[in-house]
This record gives sequence, structure tokens and C-alpha cells, in this order.
Amino acid sequence: MTSASQDTPDFARNAVNLASAGLGAKALSVTDDFFAEVNRMLSDAAPVFDPKLYDDNGKYMDGWESKRRRGPGHDHAVVRLAVPGVIRGFDVDTSYFTGNFPPACSIEACNVKGDPDESTAWTEILPVSPLGASAHHFLACTSDSAWTHVRLHIYPDGGVARLRVYGEPWLDRDTLAGKVIDLASALNGGRVIAYSDAHYGAFQRMLSPGRGINMGDGWETRRRRVPGNDWIIVALGGRGILEATEIDTAHYKGNFADKVSIQAADLGRGFDGLDQAVVTASMFWEELLPQKQLSADAIHKFDNLKPLGPITHVRVNIYPDGGISRLRLFGKLAQ
Repeated sequence: MTSASQDTPDFARNAVNLASAGLGAKALSVTDDFFAEVNRMLSDAAPVFDPKLYDDNGKYMDGWESKRRRGPGHDHAVVRLAVPGVIRGFDVDTSYFTGNFPPACSIEACNVKGDPDESTAWTEILPVSPLGASAHHFLACTSDSAWTHVRLHIYPDGGVARLRVYGEPWLDRDTLAGKVIDLASALNGGRVIAYSDAHYGAFQRMLSPGRGINMGDGWETRRRRVPGNDWIIVALGGRGILEATEIDTAHYKGNFADKVSIQAADLGRGFDGLDQAVVTASMFWEELLPQKQLSADAIHKFDNLKPLGPITHVRVNIYPDGGISRLRLFGKLAQ
């Protein structure tokens, strides 16, 4: 099953991190990042700490850290989201910031073409909220608007290890009507909701743009020592009709999945958040792609998908185990 902690709120479970550097998010400006460069805050990797590591400005911290403020005001950073989206909540993570965390934060957002400037109107979507030392701070957002940028304020200064902005990429259905898109892409709202095993790599990266950069940039299971096979379940970014798929085993050479098949179902929205029910039901979903042979370090294209009509979820089965770097599911949004 999924690896989310029992303490993780619903808005962050199996959600797309719109502030993921790996998906293309970027910090555009910052009042100060003397101790730690602001774009570290958007890294997909969990923050780390080395007590012996220093740089020219002092202790090396894995995140964003401003210098000690000696006058009025506070620090802030502007982040361009990877894709416009509706924001459901945040994780303001202060891991390893113990005597240098900000006591509070707030977040504003805007929706603009290009990037914000001095004339941009910002809307507060998270009021001033308390922060503590070395901890995840999951903070819900009730706005239903789509946003392109966020501005994180910290009061008055300090460090944030990671900023996660959880939400749903906004799909312009009028513009996309009749167009073939990758409905599994995280940039279009695709997300992993469950898996049998994900011992190696980073399973979320399987839905990321581009090809994998190394063997750790994708979904890989441990070596199976019992009968059966491994699987992963993906919720599409929108209900759609699939036409083709690509399975990329980039960098997986002695450990690629030997074979693959895909099942699919149309579950609507009634199963949102019911991961265990989806897993149980998936055993009986219809076959979208029969079992196919894969090979090492290659892109495999299959356009002979069975015509199942609109679907919302797929289950990718690999035999018996191994790695997949990227999954693409091409189709059109259903009416």
C-alpha cells in the first residue's frame, strides 16, 4: 500500500506537489537567503543534515535560510508553481531547523500570465500560522481558485527545509477538448494512490516529465521472493478515453520489469480517498493492455489498447518485479 503516514492529512495523501522542483517549480525571488539558497526548499528529496558540513557562510542547511534580521520587517520568497492548480494545503517543513526556525508563516497566491511584478494583486490563502522546531506543519487551504504562484512569508526570519504545495493541476477543458494528452502525467493531475512495493527509487517520479536521470528516478520494487507479481495503481488527472501508452525502463538494465500488463476502470469520484477499496476492486478490473514483454533501458510504445470507454484509474502489473522509470497514458478527456 501507499507509504503516507497515519498523521498525514487527507489533502496531502497521494496528492500532486505543485511546488516540486522535479516537476518544474522554481523560486523567482527572495528577500534574503544568505545561509541557504531558496531553491533547496523545493527539492523532492527529503531534507538531510550533516553536523560536520559547513560552507563559506556558516552551517550548511538543506532548505531555505535567511540571515538574522536586526530591524523591522520579515522575509518572504516567491515561487512559480510547476503548473497552475487548485491548492488544498501545505506542508511547511522545518526539519533540522531547531534554533533557527521561523515562529510563524503565512502564504499568499496569485494567478497571472508570465510572472508577477510590482502591480500584481496577491490574495492571502493561508493566514499567519505558528511553526515549531524540526517538524512537518500540515496546513489546509480552503480556496477553490486556481493559482500560478505562491509567496511564502516567514516571521521574522529563519529557515524552512521544504515547502510542499498540495493540490490539483488545473485542466482547461475548453482548450484541451479533443486533444490527446498524457492523462497519467503529474502535470495533468495524475497521481499514484497505491502500490504493492516501492523499496527503491522514487515512485512518484514515474509520472514526471522527461526521461529518468538515473536508476533512482522511477518506481522499482525489491526482488520478489514469493509467488505473484508487483503492481501500482494510478488515478488519471481526468476521466478520459485512452489510446496509447509508453512504458520507459530508462537506466533499468539488470533490474527492469520483465513483462507488463494494464487493467483499468471508471470509478468516478466516489472512491476519492478510499485507497483500500480501490486496491481490492482493482483485482477485477478489465484488461486494457494484455501482458507485453519489456526490455532494458528502452521506451516501449503500445497503441493496441482495448476500447474500454472512459476510465479514471489504471493498475499497472509488472512480472514478476523490477523497475519502470516513466509511465505515459495518452488519451482524450471524456465529456
